[in-house]
Amino acid sequence: MVDMTSFRGSSQPTQSAAYLPPIRAVGTDRPWLWLSAAWRDMMAAPFISFGYGALAVVSSFLVVAGLSMLDMAYLILPMAAGFMLLGPLFAVGLYETSRLLELGERPTLGKVLAAYQRNGMQIAGIGLVLMLALLAWIRVAFLIFALFFSASPPAFDQLVDRIFFSAETIPFLLTGTIVGAVIAAGVFSIAVVSIPLLLDRDTDVFTAMATSAAVVRENIRPMIGWAFLVALFTSAGMVTGFLGMALAFPLIGHASWHCYRDLVGQAR
Repeated sequence: MVDMTSFRGSSQPTQSAAYLPPIRAVGTDRPWLWLSAAWRDMMAAPFISFGYGALAVVSSFLVVAGLSMLDMAYLILPMAAGFMLLGPLFAVGLYETSRLLELGERPTLGKVLAAYQRNGMQIAGIGLVLMLALLAWIRVAFLIFALFFSASPPAFDQLVDRIFFSAETIPFLLTGTIVGAVIAAGVFSIAVVSIPLLLDRDTDVFTAMATSAAVVRENIRPMIGWAFLVALFTSAGMVTGFLGMALAFPLIGHASWHCYRDLVGQAR
């Protein structure tokens, strides 16, 4: 069981909109404490945690193989980046595992899978929002790729060399990074605590997204640090041939639950 009281609620909740729960303002060191609590959750429930990690690895392999077979290898990079947009939705079982550990209960696969049914319509609603964001990003990424590579698209076996180790692709990388960062920042602001909130409380998707945006607004520096760590751990998981996702995905998932519990107070 993870003792959240050791680092939660050290500051008074700030005033937010009347229909939102209170938001706590925290220090910039907080993301490291969330990761520490996440590691303890992983050690307390390794079967579930690393099971989710294994699913992330297998899913990544299947997506890469499918895109390669369809001669759409150029979408591997944006799809990999897009994983971070849908990650909060895939991590519901990890949030539930951390919630059960916090309550002193033993997580089981049945309990974790049942979590998807709790407040299911609202979670599906934000899932739709995240899916639309992913589709928008893929569309934009396709247009950017066509703009820079329409004359000679790289083959699958040349993809890494052409994109990452060629001076001519620097404008492409800069454009894609800037556009992707803007989309990711918008999604992060509405999703960073929204799905854990929907899992934990009987509320609606609009309140959850507004609460998430308020969390980012009141904690801009810690949230920048947390977003950087999420991107860093996810990127590290991907550059290892996706094998590192077996560790990165459950670690980020559990930490996201502790982020929510640390930043969102009880409803008035």
